[in-house]
Amino acid sequence: MTRLTGGALRVTVFIGENDTWRHKPLYSEIVHRAHKAGLAGASVFRGIEGFGASSLIHTSRLLSLSEDLPVAIVIVDTEERVRAFLPQLDELVTEGLVILDDCEVIRYVGRADDSGETDTRGRAKGKRSL
Repeated sequence: MTRLTGGALRVTVFIGENDTWRHKPLYSEIVHRAHKAGLAGASVFRGIEGFGASSLIHTSRLLSLSEDLPVAIVIVDTEERVRAFLPQLDELVTEGLVILDDCEVIRYVGRADDSGETDTRGRAKGKRSL
C-alpha cells in the first residue's frame, strides 16, 4: 500500500477530450501509465468550458455542441516519483499544458482491501456491507 504524507508534487495535464494515443483516449493512457509506474493516484476531470493555445473556446453549452471539451489529469506523489514520470508525459502530450505544483498531503487513505479491486458499487471486493 502506498503511503503519502507531507510535501508532495502535483502534476496537472490539460488536454482535449478528443486527444488520442494509438487510437485510445490520451487521458486514459496517462492514467494507466501513472498506475503502472506506481504513482499514488491520478484522476481525470472533464471541463465544461475552456480554451488553450489554439484560442478556440470549447464549451458544453447546448447551442455550441463542442465535442472536444477540456480535460485535466491530476497526479500526486513524491517529487522524486513525479519527476521520474515526466519523460512519459513528454512522450505522450504533444499538444496541451503540463504544470507542476508543490503541495502538502494532509490525508491519503486507501481501501482496506490491498488488491484495489472493487465491485460495481465501488466497494472493496470481498467486503460485505451491513
